[in-house]
Amino acid sequence: MNKSEIKERIEQLSTSLRQHNYNYYVLSAPSISDFDFDHLLKELEQLEAAHPEFAEENSPTKRVGGDITKKFDTVVHEYPMLSLSNSYSQEEIVEWETRIHKLSATTPTYVCELKYDGVAIGIRYENGKLKQAVTRGDGTKGEDVTTNVRTIKTIPLQLKGNFPEKFEIRGEIFFPLTNFNRLNELKEELGEDLYANPRNTASGTLKLQNSSVVAERGLDCYLYGVYGESLVAQSHSQAVTNAGRWGFKTPDPTKNMITTCTTIDEIMTFINYWDKERGNLPFEIDGIVIKVDNYIQQDDLGSTAKSPRWAIAYKFKAERVETTLNEVTYQVGRTGAITPVANLEPVLLAGTKVKRASLHNADQIAKLDLHEHDSVYVEKGGEIIPKIIAVNFDKRQQGADPVEFIENCPECNTELVRKEGEAHHYCPNFVGCATQIKARIEHFISRKAMDIDGLGPETIDLLFKQGLIENYADLYLLTFQDIVELERMADKSANNAIKSITESKNIPFESVLFALGIRYVGETVAKILAKHIKNIEALIAADFDTLINVEEIGDKIAQSIILFFESQTNREIIGRLKEYGLSFEMIVAEDASDLLIDKTFVISGVFEKVSRKELKELIEKNGGKNTGSISAKTNYLVAGEKMGPAKLAKATDLGVKIISEDEFLAMIS
Repeated sequence: MNKSEIKERIEQLSTSLRQHNYNYYVLSAPSISDFDFDHLLKELEQLEAAHPEFAEENSPTKRVGGDITKKFDTVVHEYPMLSLSNSYSQEEIVEWETRIHKLSATTPTYVCELKYDGVAIGIRYENGKLKQAVTRGDGTKGEDVTTNVRTIKTIPLQLKGNFPEKFEIRGEIFFPLTNFNRLNELKEELGEDLYANPRNTASGTLKLQNSSVVAERGLDCYLYGVYGESLVAQSHSQAVTNAGRWGFKTPDPTKNMITTCTTIDEIMTFINYWDKERGNLPFEIDGIVIKVDNYIQQDDLGSTAKSPRWAIAYKFKAERVETTLNEVTYQVGRTGAITPVANLEPVLLAGTKVKRASLHNADQIAKLDLHEHDSVYVEKGGEIIPKIIAVNFDKRQQGADPVEFIENCPECNTELVRKEGEAHHYCPNFVGCATQIKARIEHFISRKAMDIDGLGPETIDLLFKQGLIENYADLYLLTFQDIVELERMADKSANNAIKSITESKNIPFESVLFALGIRYVGETVAKILAKHIKNIEALIAADFDTLINVEEIGDKIAQSIILFFESQTNREIIGRLKEYGLSFEMIVAEDASDLLIDKTFVISGVFEKVSRKELKELIEKNGGKNTGSISAKTNYLVAGEKMGPAKLAKATDLGVKIISEDEFLAMIS
C-alpha cells in the first residue's frame, strides 16, 4: 500500500474498532467475534507502529494510559457548572413543582433522572473528538483531568453520527461497586486501610498523576447534559437521546433510569421506586434529579447565583436504623491489630439482619461519645460493613458509663500498644497470644499459602487446646494418631490431612513466604520478593535500602519485613521449617533464561501443544511474570481457544499485545 492507502486503512480500522467497542461496553451487545476483533486491532497496531505519523491522538489502541501529570491545570468553565438545590423531604418537591407550574405559561414536562454518587465532569468535543475534560471545582473553574478521563472505556474518544461541531457534555464519573470491592480486596491483601466509599475513591482516582493506574481501576461514566451554541435539541430529554446516538453512555429509559412526566404524582412514583430499588444497582446513587424538560422554559425560569431554578435534587435518606448497643467486644487479628465491634440488638437494614457493626478504632468510639447500652443509629451506605454513625442522646440511660477502649488484650491480657501515626492498638504478644497464633496457622494452611486440606479453624483450635501445636512449624510433627483422636475426625479425614501436610513441602518459595504471615506481605508482594531476593537467608539479611529498591516494595513493607526477622522466635520457626523440607529458595531450572525478563503475561483459553500449567512454567523459567488478571502493566495476553471474552475485551481496551500459543513458543525457541 502507498501512504495514502495506509492512512485510509488506519482511519477505516479506527472507525470500525470504535463501533465494536461501543457495542461491547455501552450496548453490551458484541457484533463481532473475539478473533475478528483481535485481528483488526493487531492490524491497526502494526500500521500505527510502522507509520506513527498517521496514528490518531484518540486511536482505539491508546486507551491504556501511562502519561504522568505533575500538575492539573485550572480551567475556567465556558458554561458555569452550577450545583443543584437539595431537598430532603417530598414536601419540598411538591412546593418546588407547584412554584414551577405557576411560573410556566404552559404545562411543564419534567425529566426525572438518577442522582449518581460520583464526580461531576464536563467534557468538551470539537469535530467529534474529545478535547478536554474538566472537574466541577467551584462551579466557575475546575481542574483539567483529560489524560485520566481518556482511560475510561465508556467515554468515547471519537463520536459518530450527526453531532455538533463544538459542544460540551456533562455527567458523573463513578466507581462501579464490583471494581471498588476488588480494589479493597487488594488493599486488604497488602494489610492496608480500606477505602471508605466509592464516591471519594472515584474523586481521588481522577486526581492520580499516573493515568495507567486510573485505567486499571475501571471507572465508569454516565453523560447526559449537553451545552453549546448550535444544539438541535429543544429539550433535555431529546438532548440525552441525541447524545446516545453520538456514542455516549446515557441513562437508559428502558431500565427506568430516566423518564418524563407531567404531574407531581408521577414524580413521586419515580422517587419511591428508586428509593426501594437503588440497592440493586451496580453503582451508588444518593437521590433523584428533577428538571424542567423544555430548554425555553428553563431559560425563562433562570438561575440564582448558585443553582438553576428549573431543577432540584431529592436526596435519599441514608439507609439508617436505630437499635440498642448491647456491648462492645474486641477482635484480635493475626497481626495483633485490635478491632472494636459493636454487638447490637438485631435489626433489619438494607434487606439484611444486622447484629454487629464496626467501630473501627479507639478514636471512633471517642468521637461518637459512646456509652454503655446507648441507642445508636446504624448505616450501611457506601461502607464495607454496617457502622454506627451517631448516638440518640435523648435515650441515653441515666448514669450510663462511657465505653472505654480496653488497655489489655482480650485474649492474653498483654498491655496494648499504639504506635505514633497508626489508628489501631496492637497486642505485642506475637508469640504468646493464642488468638494471633491460631489465626496465623489458619493463614499458613490457606489455599494460596501452603494449601493444606483437612484442617479447618475448629480442628486448629482443638489441636492448639490439646497442646499438639503451638505454631505452624508444629504441623509437620503431627501424626495420624494425633489427628484421628480429635473429636469428629474419621480415619479418612486424618489420612488426607497428613498427606496434604506432607505434599505441602513441595510448595514453592513464594507461597511459603506468603504463608509466614509477615504484615503487609500479601501474595503478590511475596512473589516479587522471592523473585528478586531469591532465598530466605538473603531476605533475612536484607537492610532497608535493599528492600525498598525492589519494585513495589515501600517503606511500610520494608520496615515490617525487618521487624519480622528481628524476632528470634520467627527465625527459629523458619529454621525448623527448613529442616522439615520446606522450600526457602527460588529453584532455577537448568534450561532457564532471561528471554522474557521484565515481561508480564496473562494466559487464557485452551491450548494444543502445551498445557496452561506448562505455559506458566515456561514463562517463569524464561524470566517472565505470570498474573491472573489483565492490567496496564500486562505485556502479553497468550490467547488459546475458548478464551474468556472479558479478558479479550480488557486486553483490547488497554492495548495489551495478544499472541497465540505458536507466537509465544517462537519467542522462547
